[in-house]
Amino acid sequence: MLVVGIAGGTGSGKTTVVKKIIERLPKDEVAVLYQDSYYKDNGHLPLDERLEMNFDHPDSVEFELLVKHLKKLKEGKAVDQPVYSYLTCTRAEETIKVEPRHVVIVEGILILTDKELRKHLDIKVFVDADADDRLARVINRDIIERGRSVNTVLNRYDKTVKPMHLQFIEPSKRYADIIIPQGGNNHIAIDILTHFIDKNLNKPVKTHIK
Repeated sequence: MLVVGIAGGTGSGKTTVVKKIIERLPKDEVAVLYQDSYYKDNGHLPLDERLEMNFDHPDSVEFELLVKHLKKLKEGKAVDQPVYSYLTCTRAEETIKVEPRHVVIVEGILILTDKELRKHLDIKVFVDADADDRLARVINRDIIERGRSVNTVLNRYDKTVKPMHLQFIEPSKRYADIIIPQGGNNHIAIDILTHFIDKNLNKPVKTHIK
C-alpha cells in the first residue's frame, strides 16, 4: 500500500488534484480519506456557536481517529469514515465504508501539520495557489455548497482562513516532498506525481503527456 498525503490551503485545488490522480490510475486502485470527514463533532454546542467554529485550526480535527483508520487500512481492514455536515457542523449518523486499496490518499488543508499523521505518509504533496485565486474559489464554494452569504464568507476569511493559513498551513509546506503550483490546472505536475505512484505500484496509468 502506498499512502499519499495531499495538503494545501483552502481553495488551492486539492480536490481537483485528487480527482485527476484517481482518473489516471486503474479503476478501484485508490481509496481516499478526507480530513474534512474527521472534524470533531460539535453537536453539544448551540448552532450559533457551531457556525463560528474555526475549521482551519489543527485542534478542530480528530487526528487520532484519522490515524487509527489509516493504520487499519494498512492492516487490510475496512473502516467507517465519518460524514461531516458543514450546514449543521456535526457528524451525521451514517458513515462511508472505505476499503483498503493499493493507493490511499489522505487529503486536507491541515494533514501536514500533524506529526503522527506525517509518519504514515509515503509521499507528502502540497498544492500551492495564489491567495486571490484561493479566495475566489472559497467564495464560490461556500455560497453554493454551504449556503453562506458573501459577507459571511469574507468575514470568515479575514478572521480565520487567512491567519490560520499563515500560521499553520503555509509553514507545513516545508514537510512536502512535492509542491504542485497552480493546483488542478498543472497537468504536468499531476502527470509526474501519477507516474511516481505508478512506478511504486508497477501498474499502468493514463496520462496527458504526449
